[in-house]
Amino acid sequence: MLLAQISDPHLRTGRRATYGVVDTAAMFEHCVAQVAGLPRRPDAIVLTGDLAHAGEADEYGLLREILDPLGIPYYAITGNHDDRDVMRSAFRDQAWAHAGHDAPGGHLQYAVDHGPLRIVGLDTLVPGRSGGALCGDRIGWLDRTLAKAPDRPTVVLMHHPPFATHISRFDRGRIAEASGLAPVIARHPHVVRILCGHLHRPIQAIYAGTLASTCPSPAHQTALDLDPDAASAFVMEPPAWQLHVWHETAGLVSHTVMVGAFAGPYPFREPASLDGSLPPG
Repeated sequence: MLLAQISDPHLRTGRRATYGVVDTAAMFEHCVAQVAGLPRRPDAIVLTGDLAHAGEADEYGLLREILDPLGIPYYAITGNHDDRDVMRSAFRDQAWAHAGHDAPGGHLQYAVDHGPLRIVGLDTLVPGRSGGALCGDRIGWLDRTLAKAPDRPTVVLMHHPPFATHISRFDRGRIAEASGLAPVIARHPHVVRILCGHLHRPIQAIYAGTLASTCPSPAHQTALDLDPDAASAFVMEPPAWQLHVWHETAGLVSHTVMVGAFAGPYPFREPASLDGSLPPG
């Protein structure tokens, strides 16, 4: 099974440049076109938050305008730039968008079985805050949800990563009230990966007995500055997304894919010499 992960497109109403610099709409289009052009199409796409930049209906409409023609099923979670209610309305034809509406807090959380995997979306949004949170309601829901399918390999989606990245601006806004998350993940060894966004960089860490990872953005990336006093900044490093391959014997194997036009592919062989003879070996 192939699972594409796209995170943090930060689309804006009217295709305005994000932060006055980044043409996020065009960059998202390039990313989606690359996914569409793969020799083998993904079976599903997961969108790990910050779909919109201001949580506006037109921003989600723009995302759907670009993404829906692919015809690939997709599952999304909220990021700190998203709005739960607006997002639910924008994706009202998607079953996952209705989940949790009547639950305490109205968190947008769901579990779906897709092929051999179970995909669990976990809501870490705190409206008005850059950092995330996992209250008792959310952690309790996750524990109960994971317990329902203990034999099915499961991927947990959450926007904010649960581990320290040593990029100080993001670590200061780490998930609040998350102390109960690690014991829940550790109790459920069928969680094969925690897929996150938010950081705009590919980062991996072992967490509670599984691997947690963040996905780069198809637009701008966070500046890699591990100085504790580093200013908050972004850079126009190559845009990227990730492709996860599930196999029952190998587990989940992940590839980071740069968006762009690059020379090649070339065969792995030396050219013939000038006199027409083949090189030795």
